[in-house]
Amino acid sequence: MSAPAFPAGHAAPERAGSQDADRGRSLDIAVVIVTYKSAPLTVAGLRSIEAERTWSGLSIRAVVVDNASGDLPEIARAVADNAWSEWVTLIAAPRNGGFAYGNNLGVERAYADGQPAYVYLLNPDAQVRPGAIGVLVRFLEAHPHAGIAGSSFETSDGDDWPYAFRFPGLLSELDQGLELGIVSSLLQPWVVARRMTQISQPIDWICGASMMIRPEVFAAIGGMDENYFLYYEELDFCYRAKQAGFSTWYVPDSRVMHIGGQSTQLTGAAAAPRRFPDYWFESRRRYFAMTFGVQRAMAIDVVAVLAHSLGWLKRLVLLRTRRGNPHFVRDLIRHSVLWPKNRNFPEVRCSVPRSDGPSP
Repeated sequence: MSAPAFPAGHAAPERAGSQDADRGRSLDIAVVIVTYKSAPLTVAGLRSIEAERTWSGLSIRAVVVDNASGDLPEIARAVADNAWSEWVTLIAAPRNGGFAYGNNLGVERAYADGQPAYVYLLNPDAQVRPGAIGVLVRFLEAHPHAGIAGSSFETSDGDDWPYAFRFPGLLSELDQGLELGIVSSLLQPWVVARRMTQISQPIDWICGASMMIRPEVFAAIGGMDENYFLYYEELDFCYRAKQAGFSTWYVPDSRVMHIGGQSTQLTGAAAAPRRFPDYWFESRRRYFAMTFGVQRAMAIDVVAVLAHSLGWLKRLVLLRTRRGNPHFVRDLIRHSVLWPKNRNFPEVRCSVPRSDGPSP
């Protein structure tokens, strides 16, 4: 395996091991996992964290939040059977308030036991590969101006999924709607999904399935916006962090296995023909309106409707209509900010976590 590559002028993060174990143990890492009908996968994720705890030299604890799905009894049995109660805290959310709500609840609980050195958000359908947490921690330790760091991913089959993302806008909506190779080539600097290299580099936003966050970010902007039930919340979080002066980095030497789409079934191989739920469109509408203002969001919606309509006609001519999500254009119009009834945007709803006790 070749040595990790980092941008000129930046030192590679020190890998956890015997030489820095004593220093590493002073770093308290709080892992937050929000589960919804994903108990077996959550247990598998905890098992991968247990392995990381034994050799990384870090003090790692976990908070698991069940978003009112009934997962908690099965997870509690696994915690008891594996003697994980010393480092795993279980929370039953009073309601399913969405991904942002669940993560905020977990972060607040983690802070109640003492402010951690870093907070690590991990999806329930993800498993950390050896060193994944330690690499992110040491990257942030070596780069004090970076606020958020995320991993590279592999599928359950071991295939690479090396993507991070640009912030979406009018041109990216045009590209996504038309689905034309020549257009994507011309608009490459604005295409949302960006295939990453094996070099750590800054990026607009990263997948929330593996996200290490500096406490100063929470102090500056609070947690995730709970107005997003699901989707766009980590995008919005990274955007608000950037506005507050914190950069987001993709760190490929941190490796995480992510199955994807287990709670919603909207991603992955089985997701293509599914109709997007209302909350996806509501999250999209909120992000564009809050980021660009209502007038610009209206222009983005007009472009998106026209582009997706043309994309649908192209698939119709090529007899590929099954590749598109059913009723997408219809739902996009129905949820558009073009309608006055869809222009109510509450202020960001999140808390600033505070410590109630000494750090562990």
